Amino acid sequence: MPRFSVIVPAYKVQAYLRESLESVLSQSYPDLELIAVDDASPDACGALIDEFAARDPRVTAVHLAHNLGAGPARNAGLARATGDYLLFLDGDDTLAPDALQAVADRLKDTGSPDVLVYDHARAPWVGDPVRSPLAHLLREDGPASFRPTDRPALLGLPAAAWNKACRRDYVEREGLAFPTGLYEDVPFSCRALLAAESVAVLDRVCVHDRQRRTGSLRTTSTRRHLDVLDQYERVFGLISTRPGLERWRPALHRRTAGHLCALYADPRRLPRAARAEFFARASALLRRHRPDGRAVPLPPSLPRAERFRHALMRLGLRRTYGALALLSPACAAAARAGTGLWRGLRETGLRLHYRLQRLLPLRRDLAVFSAYWHGGYACNPAAIEATLRELAPRMRTAWICDPRHAATLPPQTALLRPGSAAHWSALARAAYLTTNVNFDRGLVKRRGQVLLQTQHGTPLKRVGLDLQDRPAAAPTADFDGLLRGADQWDYLLSGNRHSTLVWERAVPAGYTTLEYGYPRNDAFHRATAQDVAELRERLGIPAGSTAVLYAPTHRDYRRSLPEHLDLERVLQDLGPRFTILARRHLTYAGVTGGPVGHPRLIDVSAHPSVEELCLASDALVTDYSSLMFDYATLDRPIVVHADDWEAYEAARGTYFDLRTCPPGAVARTEDELVDIFATGHWRGSRSAQLRAAFRARFCPFDDGHAAERVVRRVFLGEPSPVPPVVPLADRSPAPAPSSRTPEATAAPLTTPGLWP
Repeated sequence: MPRFSVIVPAYKVQAYLRESLESVLSQSYPDLELIAVDDASPDACGALIDEFAARDPRVTAVHLAHNLGAGPARNAGLARATGDYLLFLDGDDTLAPDALQAVADRLKDTGSPDVLVYDHARAPWVGDPVRSPLAHLLREDGPASFRPTDRPALLGLPAAAWNKACRRDYVEREGLAFPTGLYEDVPFSCRALLAAESVAVLDRVCVHDRQRRTGSLRTTSTRRHLDVLDQYERVFGLISTRPGLERWRPALHRRTAGHLCALYADPRRLPRAARAEFFARASALLRRHRPDGRAVPLPPSLPRAERFRHALMRLGLRRTYGALALLSPACAAAARAGTGLWRGLRETGLRLHYRLQRLLPLRRDLAVFSAYWHGGYACNPAAIEATLRELAPRMRTAWICDPRHAATLPPQTALLRPGSAAHWSALARAAYLTTNVNFDRGLVKRRGQVLLQTQHGTPLKRVGLDLQDRPAAAPTADFDGLLRGADQWDYLLSGNRHSTLVWERAVPAGYTTLEYGYPRNDAFHRATAQDVAELRERLGIPAGSTAVLYAPTHRDYRRSLPEHLDLERVLQDLGPRFTILARRHLTYAGVTGGPVGHPRLIDVSAHPSVEELCLASDALVTDYSSLMFDYATLDRPIVVHADDWEAYEAARGTYFDLRTCPPGAVARTEDELVDIFATGHWRGSRSAQLRAAFRARFCPFDDGHAAERVVRRVFLGEPSPVPPVVPLADRSPAPAPSSRTPEATAAPLTTPGLWP
């Protein structure tokens, strides 16, 4: 019996069916059966299904004698399913890579619930897929599985068959099946959620829902859209016959009203001749199924215009509804003008102020810095700012940051509050601008201004234009805006040749690349053994303990905090000699959860300086974070925990396979990671060899003088790199706390995946 039965109905989707079926069969999780149902399609769908069935025994081909619609076609697949869980996929949609593995893992972690709900991305006919705006409803915080009444907001997700996995015995016990007609997903999906004893969520895009330009339900004008009224009638009928579900009536009523209003407002769907009938029937349905005959309170987050539309449809006031639709744009503009009057006046005043300030002469003695989207004093800009004050004491420096981070600034550096008049004055008149991300979009770079882009890491994962085919991972879809910003850069700082080639291809513009190394890593060569000891004491690291810095990167396909390691278990297995410094990625700032409850597990996520954490640690454990390239400068052991490489590569994309040229041992599982540390291989001879090759490739310029080279070139105008780069063999980074202990020389383990 397979773990999953994936049911795919097919009708007039020959152009997309092959990709759809291959997305299932190519899953890294192979324990599945694929039931492809030819709904008497007049094109080549049937032949394609037979082709796949002939080459893969996991495929069952089903051919219907007559076209019955998606609902009966799925029922035909249901009748032949033998898997523990049922998943549905439309014939023009695709499963995301490693989706089934993620589903299987989540089912295991949540105790095999009746229903697991996962996320999707809309894939328009032109352009890139976009993740659902309702993804926040799938946060994995709280209990692993729960009763649906504990999270009623899930009813607001698309009532689709393809965004959930249902346990087959639950479906059979409840007698769940798809009705005929359009919107057949609605009764099945709603009933599957409402009647479930246990539900879980997976905060991951598992399905790409294709939005076809023609031929899809969303783009077809037909009277058959009135079928949605019958489908909701079926759901309310279920509630009426099962008193235990009556508590769902208010939430279902709100959902129904929202869906019907949205459908009525879409000019592509209802023919003109059917609009009055639809409105009248929708109004009758909403009045008929009000809880106890009362009006249903609408959520406060619902816009006022939507509240009116719901009420007008319920009351049957179609002409008033139409008038509101015509007037709502003007009303919205008036509301914005009224409620945002002060804000608008202030923004107008600031724009005028900035424009006038740009008419004044540049201040050659003023340099403005920022880092991490108005964060505190950190990264390459901080190292450059400190060196600038040292080498050019007459320069005045200012830092743009949120007042919450003001305490991180040195006393000599002025604070600029984002959006203030002082902020815009500084941007207008400073001769030098330095950042590791981007300045405000409103920046107009003046002739004579110098903009230095330092970036904030060596790129392992794809960046810039290389993310055009991976929209779920791209921080912005405005690639034109990205290039407009890059056109303002005068200098781009690079730590190595790999970075130079990547940035010049991924963000092509007319800047000059400075291969000077990363200034933030200068601290690794200046710190002394005493500095390291004081840092460890401040952080609370026990004397004599081996401190491991655990710093994973974020996952673009997840919004909730991923937990790739059970850190308490790791510490329990390793024993009292080890302490873990756990630092979550800044993307997850404010997300609940994280390391707690163990005296040797220290949460350092809020520590302002990652460089200090590196200095205080004996080793680094990371996955795909660019911190590994910086840490290699210290010449201390690095262990890569690559438990989801294939999923990460599929979602974000990388420039090389880290597993083939790692900076140290590679663990694919938690047990392998524990084994690497327990046996001493984390600091063994093979680890040292890998680290040396990695340093030679990615740390050629990180010699402790990168900031000085930048300041002398950019701010002082010296043409050649001064001082010259110190060769790797002649560098002396800060000693590791455990450097007095000889490195282990044990023979390499035979554990698969430990060494490339």
